[in-house]
Amino acid sequence: MKSMSSKFSVALFIAACASALFAQQLKPVKLPSPKKKGGMPLMEALNARQSQRRYKDEEIPLTIISNMLWAACGINRPEEKKRTAPSAMNNREIDIYVATAFGAYRYDAAAHMLQPVASGDIRAKTGNQNFVARAAVNLVYVANYARMKKIAKEKKQIYAAADAGFISQNVYLYCASEGLATVVRGSISRTALAKALKLGSTQEIILAQSVGYPDK
Repeated sequence: MKSMSSKFSVALFIAACASALFAQQLKPVKLPSPKKKGGMPLMEALNARQSQRRYKDEEIPLTIISNMLWAACGINRPEEKKRTAPSAMNNREIDIYVATAFGAYRYDAAAHMLQPVASGDIRAKTGNQNFVARAAVNLVYVANYARMKKIAKEKKQIYAAADAGFISQNVYLYCASEGLATVVRGSISRTALAKALKLGSTQEIILAQSVGYPDK
């Protein structure tokens, strides 16, 4: 009986530690300052740009995630709060959600932080292909139509799709420069993913993009 009680206490202790660690992982994450110099020359990056669907089961350092998100749509003109990617009428309606093995976050470009959204590993929910669960990071491009007040309703989706495309290409070029594998994807169970990301009625998932180390 004593042995069973001891095992139960150990199990509770392990569970408590795991819970505490999990809670810690879901706190806002201040990203390192992005590196804005260096990298592969543009023409070489364009030449190297490609879609890849095989990934190593290996995490990406936070410094690389920081640089990649800044390249995607970070602020490059602080005085005007303008971004590395254009958007229709500067609405900045696309939010990047970042799904990792530790949880899902929303990229806050103004603060250059990851804001926690959902606990648990939801990478598999970001696409219908098997490889998405293996990629270290899955980016989800979500349009918030509430920010597009000056654009006609019937035009909002096409503008949002174009803006998500600009961001995706920035990620492609960054990955080419850093030797990372990536592929943009449209095959997504959007209703299930929207629920997992706790999206609102004015938000719509446009595209997703897997990123990780190539498995060749």
